[in-house]
Amino acid sequence: MPERFDAYVVEQGVREIRRLGLDDLGEGDVTIRVTWSGVNYKDGLATVADGKVARISPLVPGIDLAGTVVEGGGYAPGTPVLVHGYDLGVAHHGGYSAYARVPAQWVVPLPSGLTDREAMSLGTAGFTAALSVHQLEARGLRPQDGPVLVTGATGGVGSVAVGILAARGYEVVASTGKSAAAGWLRGLGAAEVADRIGAAGRPLEQERWAGAVDCVGGETLAAVLATLRYGAAVAASGNTGGPKLGTTVFPFILRGVALLGVDSVRCPIELRRDLWRRLSEDLRPKGLDTIATQEVGLEGLGPALDRVLAGGNQGRTLVRLAS
Repeated sequence: MPERFDAYVVEQGVREIRRLGLDDLGEGDVTIRVTWSGVNYKDGLATVADGKVARISPLVPGIDLAGTVVEGGGYAPGTPVLVHGYDLGVAHHGGYSAYARVPAQWVVPLPSGLTDREAMSLGTAGFTAALSVHQLEARGLRPQDGPVLVTGATGGVGSVAVGILAARGYEVVASTGKSAAAGWLRGLGAAEVADRIGAAGRPLEQERWAGAVDCVGGETLAAVLATLRYGAAVAASGNTGGPKLGTTVFPFILRGVALLGVDSVRCPIELRRDLWRRLSEDLRPKGLDTIATQEVGLEGLGPALDRVLAGGNQGRTLVRLAS
């Protein structure tokens, strides 16, 4: 391991590449040589003053990473691993660095069915999509039940959710405001590409969806609740449409629908490791090789972070840390 290495650091609104050493990385049992990370909306928020995400300064952002163990945690040197969630890239230096040091209880051994690049093509977003599908199916959703809606389908969570559901045999309706992405979404397995879901006109609308993955929140989520079939559920993980939910009790007490909250940050490590295993097997999404649509190095992170904050991303943007 070199004495100094490159990292992307944010301090008081200034974003720059700095040379760091191991002692700069914070506390942790496992040192990792990072090969790939990803660009997430939360990463963008961590780099702006009003993002209300970063809890330390200076901060190395990057809420997910993949790489190989240098030492620690009982892992043999060279063991492929990935890390995401917990305080990574928020209150603990994250993936935008050639090396990272993290607590051993955050580490997920990389499943043999995934490469490190594929793992970050999925990243936090892909794990959130897998957790969404897991929760829906745990409540009883099956492919024969009918169409499943995915909102915000061109984003990281949405695009992976489309691919997972399609691979498992569901009829997927992908909702997006980006009509130019329709062909790409069909390539991921969407049976239909629909316009962005607008506000519901009434507390209950025509029953349409056997289930839904909502990555938007706000009035979109309220409209999804109003159009779920009797007994159906929506797994919700996003708030790009706003944090407020304007709905009534009617979908819950007249149609028996359920709102399932999806949180990937504090997900227990046992479930986290199991879902990553499944992402290499039965939850592997269709079109995994096309979900990552852009790739940058540390020098290209500024524009990539600005783009994700502006809602200009399609699929996943990868960050390359090692050649």
